[in-house]
Amino acid sequence: MRSDNADIILIGSGIMSASLGAMLKCLRPELKIQVYEVSDELAQESSNAWNNAGTGHAGICELSYTPDRDENGHVDVSNAIAIYDQFEKSRQFWAFAVSEGMINSPRDFIHPVPHVSFVRGQSHVEFLRDRHAAMSAHHFFDRMQFSTDRAEVQKWAPLLINGRDDEPIAATRMDDGTDVNFGALSRKLINWLACQHDCAVATSHRVIGIQKEANGWTVQVKDLRRNEVRESSAPFVFIGAGGGSLPLLQKSGISESKGFGGFPIGGQWLVCDDPKIVAQHQAKVYGQAQGEAPTMAVPHLDTRVIDGKKALLFGPFAAWTTRFLKETGRLTDLPFSVRPDNIASLLKAGAYNLPLVKYLIQQGLQSMESRMQLLRTFYPEADRKDWRLMDAGIRVQAIKRTYGEAGIVHYGTEIVTNKEKTIAALLGASPGASVSVALMLQVIQDCLPNVLEHPDSSKTLGSMFPTYKLDLLSPSSIDEFRDNHARCDQLLQLKRCD
Repeated sequence: MRSDNADIILIGSGIMSASLGAMLKCLRPELKIQVYEVSDELAQESSNAWNNAGTGHAGICELSYTPDRDENGHVDVSNAIAIYDQFEKSRQFWAFAVSEGMINSPRDFIHPVPHVSFVRGQSHVEFLRDRHAAMSAHHFFDRMQFSTDRAEVQKWAPLLINGRDDEPIAATRMDDGTDVNFGALSRKLINWLACQHDCAVATSHRVIGIQKEANGWTVQVKDLRRNEVRESSAPFVFIGAGGGSLPLLQKSGISESKGFGGFPIGGQWLVCDDPKIVAQHQAKVYGQAQGEAPTMAVPHLDTRVIDGKKALLFGPFAAWTTRFLKETGRLTDLPFSVRPDNIASLLKAGAYNLPLVKYLIQQGLQSMESRMQLLRTFYPEADRKDWRLMDAGIRVQAIKRTYGEAGIVHYGTEIVTNKEKTIAALLGASPGASVSVALMLQVIQDCLPNVLEHPDSSKTLGSMFPTYKLDLLSPSSIDEFRDNHARCDQLLQLKRCD
């Protein structure tokens, strides 16, 4: 067993660790950073292009980010505005990385794809009309279009209209939307990090222990190729291991991890590769939640660009699993995550989340034809022979001990830290990848403030985020927002939709 020392240990090579590592190295080049990844290759779990929707979540089309109506009948769009603001930080950092030569060929990971919301039925049409009115009043969304005209919607997304009956429909559209290959982006950032002085990336290394020490943490890691165990020490550890984050957080023994449980939900997509069909759809179209399905399961029909090839994906569909990771997970992940401090929450999760339980049962009993029926609510002329079912990634939804001892399934993204701020773990799912930069900036601010206090950091931070000291939500910042947004578009090659 040999021991290595670092300033920062990052567990996992997905978009969270990649963003945090790259930002830290830019802000403080002298930092020693060690990355450990259990897979043979980088970013193969949640960040892998086929394991997520690839939507650049900016609150544009996702109806789940805008509640139905408040008690006064108004549509609350504050969450959508906040997510757009967070995604803008991601765009600014990615543009900075391109301008600095950290990553090249932005079209390898990001493409302009319009974002569309689509609804059916008169009550939903009226809701979307009011949602558009509320959102377009803010400068983030002032270019959003609304239409109930079938000819107009057909121009936006022909597959939605062809063969449809005469039920009322409506749609909104913004050309600012993006399709993002978070796996490709993660690999670009991690590979850049690996080439920097005093940085190392180790694949096929499984973290088997995390021990608190007087001056930080000792991490035990098994080299899966050599079947050897090594130790690394660092004052700060970040756990960004996707579904594997909860078990690793539990290994740390910090009191803040007590009471957390994990509920793994597998995902599936319907995929179409037929060039004639794919060419007719250039949009990410998000629809309405189905019955009692959770917000994470809102169906959408998406243009995807993966490794230079276009395809259409529809879903997501849920699948029951006890694994926490798709590629390297084990059937025992769920039972082994049960601890005395979280067993009450886990046992009560089903009783307090009956809609989720019902949804998962229904999903597990679905036939291919029932999946096609849901697809036809978006694409009426969809033919079974053109589509195949594929497994997507696994999301471990955090179960929190709140409202007494009840197990509440938490669908957002949450950062858990100890009181000393020497370890941080990211739990949760959407819109995590899209707002990864904002989340990791939060980690730096909360856990590593000395990095930002360094005299050289202020200038670098201003280059990373030209609007860092501005409140982009304020009407007074409209001009700065538009100028920087256009600059990012240019650097990221997002000026046209193709």
